[in-house]
Amino acid sequence: MRILTALIPFALCTAMTMPAFAQDFSEPGMINIAGHGEVMVTPDTAYVNSGVTTQGTTAREALDANTAAMSELIQTLKDAGIEARDIQTSGFTVSPNYVYSDARDANGYQLPPKIAGYQVYNTVTIRIRQLDSLGAVLDKSVTVGANTINGVTFSVADPSKQLDEARKAAFADARKKAELYAATAQFELGEIRSISESQTYYQPQPVGQGAMYDRVAAAPVPVEAGELSYSVDVNVSWAIASDD
Repeated sequence: MRILTALIPFALCTAMTMPAFAQDFSEPGMINIAGHGEVMVTPDTAYVNSGVTTQGTTAREALDANTAAMSELIQTLKDAGIEARDIQTSGFTVSPNYVYSDARDANGYQLPPKIAGYQVYNTVTIRIRQLDSLGAVLDKSVTVGANTINGVTFSVADPSKQLDEARKAAFADARKKAELYAATAQFELGEIRSISESQTYYQPQPVGQGAMYDRVAAAPVPVEAGELSYSVDVNVSWAIASDD
């Protein structure tokens, strides 16, 4: 009891001598609102990944066959109006084909696989600027020996206008929400303090290899470009106007 009695006056004295801190309300409050804007647009460009897979008993044999087929494919693409700048090699591999056996050696271990030949895989990515020619390009590619089509994707060559429209819609959405909150809470919006954005882009999933083979069974190849979605999300901060 003596110790407590001695400490209490000291604690009271210390508390009385500590400076008092008052909260500063001079800075205006803030309201931060997210807005979303989305624009749908018809694509004007297509990308096709197409090529040739060949096999041979030797790597040289498989490569020679592949080179001849790819040369014919590329020339066919150029004859169809595809410019050289729109044809780009996107994949090239040479790999052995293995044959596996259940046979075992004298110690009972499974024998290693043997090379039974080689496979060469060569593909190009083609940019098609005229979508009405896409079906014909696919048909001609398969006709001259393209046996690998990994997919078709669509895009817009210059989406800047679509993104600007999405920005306008996103900001309008944010302002509408902010004005609703201001009216509900009975305050006025002040000046804008900050604006930040993020973009998203969505397109239909590319047509898979198996599905593409089903489609190229008959000419002309049916192609549907659909629509693409460009969206922008913004975060806008307003100061809450003071009564002064």
